[in-house]
Amino acid sequence: MTNIVKPYGDTLNDGKIQLSFALPVSGDAHGKEAARLLILSMGFDEAEITCMRDLGEGFTHFIAYAATSVGVDVAKIKVKVVETPVMDMEATDEYVAEHLGRSITVVGACIESDAHTVGIDAIMNMKGYNHRYGLERYQSFNAVNMGAQVPSEILLAKARELNADAILVSQVVTQKNIHIKNLTRLIELAEAEGLRDKMLFICGGPRISHELAIELGYDAGFGTGSYSTDVASYIAVTLSKKQA
Repeated sequence: MTNIVKPYGDTLNDGKIQLSFALPVSGDAHGKEAARLLILSMGFDEAEITCMRDLGEGFTHFIAYAATSVGVDVAKIKVKVVETPVMDMEATDEYVAEHLGRSITVVGACIESDAHTVGIDAIMNMKGYNHRYGLERYQSFNAVNMGAQVPSEILLAKARELNADAILVSQVVTQKNIHIKNLTRLIELAEAEGLRDKMLFICGGPRISHELAIELGYDAGFGTGSYSTDVASYIAVTLSKKQA
């Protein structure tokens, strides 16, 4: 059995895909042909534009279907992921009580110019997200959510003041890789202030992966599809291993 897989449309490995994009062209026959030729120039076959929508100011949104002969060998894929077993809130509280015997202090924020708190709130806010309570509801956590647009210096100062066990950083805005710059600067400041090895540094956001987080100098990274249970379990288990 082959490990090579291709996109699936009507039949297995037929290579059919859907594309969605905007072009600065009008939504007429010429614009439609421009979109089709663009798809073909990208190496796809059987390009077909199925929908056009005027976005105004000379832009048109296209939805298209095409086919590719390219496949991927799933057996050769290696991905760095957080391997900590995930526990629910009650199990995490019990784990912390048994293995640490004290509460865990976590300080979180969206740093610098990022004003989008949806990510950090999903992890820390008492209500949480998608039937998973945030860290504020955990009996074993002292969760301090500093909100949005927090300068890195202020976040580190609060973490030092509270003798935090972990810092959570959310970055939603990613234009021009501003999230990379912000996350890198935070780690550099933490190292300069002698805090990097005194607490866990965890980052999260829609463009964050565990592999990227490690490359930037963080202990862990949580991207799309992560919940408070993932973060809480990682912190609890990692701290217990450090204490052992």
